[in-house]
Parts: sequence; structure tokens; C-alpha cells
Amino acid sequence: MDQQTFQTTVFVHKDKLFRFAKRMLISHDEAFDTVQDVMMHLWQMRDELNKYKNIEAFCMQCVKNACLNRLKRQEVVEEHQLHIIRNTSYDHAGADNTKEVILELINELPEKQRMAIHLRDVEEYDFAEIAEIMEMEENAVRINVMRARQKIKVQLEKLFDYEQRRV
Repeated sequence: MDQQTFQTTVFVHKDKLFRFAKRMLISHDEAFDTVQDVMMHLWQMRDELNKYKNIEAFCMQCVKNACLNRLKRQEVVEEHQLHIIRNTSYDHAGADNTKEVILELINELPEKQRMAIHLRDVEEYDFAEIAEIMEMEENAVRINVMRARQKIKVQLEKLFDYEQRRV
């Protein structure tokens, strides 16, 4: 695979890969570094990429695995938890920051649910593609997305009920 082919088949997905990595790692810098590392790895194995029928899904899978490896490191996990604790304040939620509140709620979901809902609702992948990326059954992906949406819905209802009582 030459450089031009690599750019048109792999490098064009860098923005999606970055958004996915940022959703998992929270940190902009960590996500950028992860995607850069994955791109370098993919470039090194460029001659082997033609054996994958869905290169985009393979790239997403590589980013997922790289993110999981980074999250396993204790420092990143602790920083991630501190970030959530510092930024979780629903007391002043209103119509002007609903999107931020939803993103915080998504960040608090279990890992599989967080990945599934991001790939489905943000990146707009279909369930079959998500199943391939996450190496899960399609029904398991559907269940994870449903449970994630339900948890977010319950939390938003509690939040808005609380806001309604305050007003």
C-alpha cells in the first residue's frame, strides 16, 4: 500500500478515531497521542491491511484496544476518576448546559455502554459495525445501547424533577 492509498483508506478516518478515543479517555492529549500511535502502527502494517474487509472497523478496533491499554495504567485511571469527580455538578443544570450534562452522564457509564452509545448515537454506526468494532454480538450491542440510554434518561428525569422543584 502506498502513501496515497493509505491516506484515502485509513487516514481519512482520523477524526472519527480521535472522537472515539476522546470519548473513552476524556483527555484531549491522551486521545491525540493514542490516535497518533495507532496511525503509526497502521502505517507500519500497511501491507497487511488489504486482508481486512472493513478497514474503518479495524481502525476503530485498534483505537479501542489502545485506549483500553492506556486506561489500564493506574495514573490514567486515577486522573480520569478525579476529572469526573471535579466536573460532576448537576446542581446548576439548566437548558443552557443540557448537552454538557448528557456528556457527563455518558462519561459515567460503564465502559461497554459508553463505547456503544458513542458509536451509535455520535458516530452513527449501525449495530453490525459496532458489533465488529467492539468484538461483541449484535444483540449485546443493542442491549448495551438500550441500557445506556435508559440510565441517561433516568438520571435526566431525576435532574429535571429536582430543577422543577427548585423553581
